[in-house]
Amino acid sequence: MQGFRLHFVMLLRLSWRNLWRNHRRTYIMLGAISVGVWAMIFMTALMRGMVDDMLNQGIHNLPGHIQIQHPAFLDDPSVVNSIAEPEGELLAALNQPGVKRWATRIKVPAVIASERESRGINLLGVEAEAEADITGLPAQVSEGRFLESNQDQGVVIGAKLAQRLETRLGKRVVVMSQDPDNNISERGFRVVGIYRAEMPGLEEYNVYAARDTLQKLLRIEGRVSQIVIVDQDYRDIESLYRRIEKVTPSTLEIKPWYEIDNYLAAMFNMMDGFVLVWVIIIFLALSFGLVNTLVMAVFERVREIGLIQALGMRPRLIVYQILLESLLLLLIGLAIGNGLAIITVKPLESGLDISMVAEGMAMMGASSMLYPNLTLHDMLLANSVVIILGILTSILPAWRAAHLDPVRALNST
Repeated sequence: MQGFRLHFVMLLRLSWRNLWRNHRRTYIMLGAISVGVWAMIFMTALMRGMVDDMLNQGIHNLPGHIQIQHPAFLDDPSVVNSIAEPEGELLAALNQPGVKRWATRIKVPAVIASERESRGINLLGVEAEAEADITGLPAQVSEGRFLESNQDQGVVIGAKLAQRLETRLGKRVVVMSQDPDNNISERGFRVVGIYRAEMPGLEEYNVYAARDTLQKLLRIEGRVSQIVIVDQDYRDIESLYRRIEKVTPSTLEIKPWYEIDNYLAAMFNMMDGFVLVWVIIIFLALSFGLVNTLVMAVFERVREIGLIQALGMRPRLIVYQILLESLLLLLIGLAIGNGLAIITVKPLESGLDISMVAEGMAMMGASSMLYPNLTLHDMLLANSVVIILGILTSILPAWRAAHLDPVRALNST
């Protein structure tokens, strides 16, 4: 054990001194590694933030992390496929600690008409108090107010829909839909609020009214389209899902968000793999510079390596020395790159305005504000990949140095 420590200390000193023999080359390589590591982590934080935003936006639009509805509702979202409001064991489970928020909703296709225009819409009957935690819609109201109670007599429409209908705050509109007997139910509502969604495309289709008011309009008192449940984190809903599933009647269908929207599930599953591929691609570009630096260092020290071989230094110790030089270079570059990433990403976590490409982001399901997300997992992944691949790319120069012929090396010029 004592001999190993002596060898390690000796190799560490030699490696450190050899690393700084050519300051210019070492600084250039450190700059390349630092910038590469910074780029890995910075771009990963941007991508992570964008995907998180897309997932959160998508889950809000579903809405909820878990949904309970009629088995035919997702294929045919009509008033016929409604369910009774929760009661008994299901109601007790929904009110237990661990459920952040739950609410009932009505969702039916409808037509809205102003004095000048008419449009097809999704008519949503919501519980006013719960909507802030489920979709965050009340915070998006730019004119007027949100619904004040479950019996509110007004509607909240999107800014784009208001423009299409040529109407404005305070004007009356007529909403028409079908009741369970396929009769037309219609009623006049006053526009009490206009919202601007983070995804502008939603403004044309989603119209919000009070749940109880819609129940009377559609003649479905005591019935709703969905029960939506919000957990603390969309990444970890399995335990809550299993608990609610046990008490959900067999006549109803319960689904987590990743089964309702396959696109969002694919994005979630793809993200970690994308980060790994991105980090590997960036490092492969860096590896050429790293290998070149180490090979040049070996060529500069051919006579020296031949001398230490002639004096009895074993080939494996030469390999260890070259690998240790590479490791030191990587660790310094990682420290600088990580520091740069933290310094540049943290100030942006409060939000980065990318409204100039808002339409393109909306097509992808993301908002015009990007919130980079710097996670410890991504930093550890980037650092691990750099160290592992860096050591692997250093094996070739180390092997070549250890297998130099001492006689030829000493006679080289």
